[in-house]
Amino acid sequence: MAGNSQRRGRRLTSKAGAPKGTGGKGRDALAGRGRTLPADERPWHKGYSGTEKLPQRTAWKQEKERRSAAEEGRAPKIGKPGTKDTTWGRGGGRGVPTNKSGRGAPAKSGGRGRPDSRSGGPRVAPGRRTNPAKDTPELLVGRNPVLESLRANVPTTALYVAQGLNTDDRISEIVRTAADRGIAMLEVSRAELDRMTGGVLHQGVGLQVPPFRYEPFEDLTAAALEQPAPLLVALDGVTDPRNLGAVIRSAAAFGAQGVFVPERRAAGITATAWRTSAGAAARVPVAQVTNLTRALKACKDAGFLVVGLDADGETDLYHLEAAVGPLVVVVGSEGRGLSRLVGQTCDLTVGIPMVSDVESLNASVAAAVTLAEVARRRAVEA
Repeated sequence: MAGNSQRRGRRLTSKAGAPKGTGGKGRDALAGRGRTLPADERPWHKGYSGTEKLPQRTAWKQEKERRSAAEEGRAPKIGKPGTKDTTWGRGGGRGVPTNKSGRGAPAKSGGRGRPDSRSGGPRVAPGRRTNPAKDTPELLVGRNPVLESLRANVPTTALYVAQGLNTDDRISEIVRTAADRGIAMLEVSRAELDRMTGGVLHQGVGLQVPPFRYEPFEDLTAAALEQPAPLLVALDGVTDPRNLGAVIRSAAAFGAQGVFVPERRAAGITATAWRTSAGAAARVPVAQVTNLTRALKACKDAGFLVVGLDADGETDLYHLEAAVGPLVVVVGSEGRGLSRLVGQTCDLTVGIPMVSDVESLNASVAAAVTLAEVARRRAVEA
């Protein structure tokens, strides 16, 4: 009410008490996570001054700060890339540790989960996890994916091996191949490897690989048309990287020459997709396209028959006689299936006959069933 602030005995302090702390819980949560990296060592910060490759977004931030500083007549608050060494290896040589016999052997980590200084591996803050930029290396895990990548000569910067790992033929070949190729090998604890992989099942090995290099779409289709039985797989909005990896694995198993996916609103080749593909991503070319509908029309112009998988397809899969010719199999997303424009672009839609009342199959399972039938028909015709 008016004049209430002038009443006798009015409260002069806030009802809220003193702010309460966390009782040390915040501090305890950071225990063992290592120091916080300064701005000039963070690749995603505009103050980055490291010697590693400058991410595209960081370069954009620095250029933006330069323009703002020029307009305001002040010095730009940015780093000086290339002036601060942000790798552990500070010397010549490949940094490949060897044992007395001269064979490559995993090197012990240099305390608190850090790589030994001889390794030349990337400098990281132990316990700190960030969302890596698209153009930064990532860790490929799993014995089969790691082995297949090494066999396919995928560019590699480091091999991580868990301490106390039970070896088998695959691990022996992984270590031997890495040693022959001069790849730095680091022995880390399982806890450290769990942290590095974000809890993904790694089977005791991790391979640091550069960002996946997608095949140009034009090269993908041209290479497929050079084969006796051209076969490509297109994914329409598949967002689960495990489904993408499973489709790539099926494509490799049944003779497809490549896979192409949209750039946006779809899964790309991540460590999860690598692992699910069991290393097949190292053998099957994968392309990203800006517009899937346009890419399918280009395939049709090149002589491919575009077939979309649909539960209510107009043609039964087992009656797909055109499977013996140049073919593009389009797999829809996990939930909504084929989008409207993609469905209209397809030459025909195909359904998989099922005897039960199951509404639909998983995207990767449907792709595997279709590719197996296409391979069977082609084998009969051969």
